[in-house]
Amino acid sequence: MENLINRFTGPLEASSTAILSTAARLIFAGVLLIYFWGSAGTKVGEGLFGFLNPVAGAYIQIFPKGFEAVGYDVSQFGTFHYLVVVAGTVAEFVLPLLIVIGLLTRLAALGMIGFVVVQSATDVIGHGAWANGTFGAWFDRASDALIADQRAFWILLLAILVLKGPGPLSMDRLLFRRDEV
Repeated sequence: MENLINRFTGPLEASSTAILSTAARLIFAGVLLIYFWGSAGTKVGEGLFGFLNPVAGAYIQIFPKGFEAVGYDVSQFGTFHYLVVVAGTVAEFVLPLLIVIGLLTRLAALGMIGFVVVQSATDVIGHGAWANGTFGAWFDRASDALIADQRAFWILLLAILVLKGPGPLSMDRLLFRRDEV
């Protein structure tokens, strides 16, 4: 019986990295690409280089308590805050694109994991998700908590890319011509 099972699952095991990696990138594109690009789009000013001129909403999203403390006056923030907002906005545009096309995929996915962790911490601490019940909980009946449930799946999806690579249909594979992906 075990031999029969191994005969069936052996080819699946052999192709699991290619299937998981490609599926992870496809699912990321279908579920999260437009989410992150839409979020980044709410932070930019006018024009091609609008990302260098973030709107007030960017500061509200990233530094909610700090922005409130300065009376919602962007001019009260310094260079550090500006650089964080610009870097976060650029990351929301660039990292998802790199994942979808499969370029520097492991590094981009690792960066996105960091981004999601910081995003979640900002939501919990800065926007009060813990207090207003948005955070949710694991091991309950509900599977739709915006942070505890959904973002755990996002990180799992990204961890597949960090650990397994981009898959065979990727720019990494084309450019770096590695046998393993």
